[in-house]
Amino acid sequence: MEKNYIKIAIIGKPNVGKSSLFNRLVSKKKAIISDIPGTTRDKIMEKIDLDGYPVELIDTGGLFYGKKDNIEKDVELQATIAIEEADIIIFLLDLTNPLSKDDFLVTNILRKSKNKNILLVINKIDNQKSNNYLSDIYELGFGEGLKISTIHNSGIEELKNSILKLIKKSKFKIKKIKREESSTINICIIGKPNSGKSSLINAITGENRLIVSEIPGTTRDSIDIDLKYKESKFKLIDTAGIRKKGKIEKGIEKYSLLRTVDNIQRSDICILLIDASVGISSQDCHITEYILNERKGLIIALNKEDLLEPEDKKRLLKDVKDKFDFIPWAPSLFISALRRKKIMDLLNYSLKIIEEKHKRVSTSELNQFFQKIIHKHPPSSHNLRRPKFMYATQSDTNPPVFTIFFKNPENLHFSYVRYIENELRKAFKFSGTAIELKFKKS
Repeated sequence: MEKNYIKIAIIGKPNVGKSSLFNRLVSKKKAIISDIPGTTRDKIMEKIDLDGYPVELIDTGGLFYGKKDNIEKDVELQATIAIEEADIIIFLLDLTNPLSKDDFLVTNILRKSKNKNILLVINKIDNQKSNNYLSDIYELGFGEGLKISTIHNSGIEELKNSILKLIKKSKFKIKKIKREESSTINICIIGKPNSGKSSLINAITGENRLIVSEIPGTTRDSIDIDLKYKESKFKLIDTAGIRKKGKIEKGIEKYSLLRTVDNIQRSDICILLIDASVGISSQDCHITEYILNERKGLIIALNKEDLLEPEDKKRLLKDVKDKFDFIPWAPSLFISALRRKKIMDLLNYSLKIIEEKHKRVSTSELNQFFQKIIHKHPPSSHNLRRPKFMYATQSDTNPPVFTIFFKNPENLHFSYVRYIENELRKAFKFSGTAIELKFKKS
């Protein structure tokens, strides 16, 4: 059977350096690294080109022996699924301490998996303590093992060469991937903790790709999931929930916030997900600042519609209008990730917003528009040097940028700038996308 990608899963007990190795192999800091065991919860995937071979690399949560809570059971399930799907498994060890029950647990799981190519890899070999326990690895039955240090980038090239040898030896049948002209639409799903972000992505994809829990903060890494809908390619980006600044803890949670901001920057459209059963908070309004600062497209999604009565919906729509009065151009809709209700409307809205983001207004049409609105409402000024409009042009798209030339633009009142944007949107829409106005001196 032909494959699109060769799947490689990194497996091991907690805190052996799986995410560090993942980042080394994909050549970017995608997975969060921490000394705290259990930092990685969802399986994280990234497609890479390994010497001409298309590879999908999978980072997993740590497997360990003993009693587990619900989230830890889900982590183990995700890791087990990754093992089943993988063509090659990297079994990562940390021998700065003796082999543990957890290492033997992973060994037993791997022995039960049939027809798998398993590479035993020993991390943190730069630590002198590793030499004391190197002979113990033969108890596992996977051979001598490759020695690496993810911190010092030692042995990584040797590991890549070993993977390539396995690929060539196994003779995987790889499909030739057709390069499509259409670009991918990146959608970042953002919101407070426990608003239902992971549930929404699972509902859209129709798979339990992400761990869902009532415990806030379950998602820490940013997860990318590819999707095709109506002949368009999408990348859904699940992010860690953003809490109030005063409640953001140092360490993992702070890094999660920074990663979320990075993902907003690389997105085309952000879906602000709000728990409708709780209502709109000041924090929801605060989150939009991150989105507006980056001039992204925006959809307000009111999740958990199934918990609302008709009167609740009316009240909530009024709240949206009042509390988000600074972004009247952002569409809002009720959805239910749990019931999979109206969730595909989010993708339909996104397709329309992409069109709006790339819309261009001709210079002649734009200047006719400006002459009309300025004649209707000329700019006033307390200063003797009154602003005078000269001409305007659309200087960019995605997002739309308008460069407007005035005499004495420094004396334009902020309310007049708002008037120009409102009139622009009345005339040319630009629904769902931020626009930028640049005022220059003529």
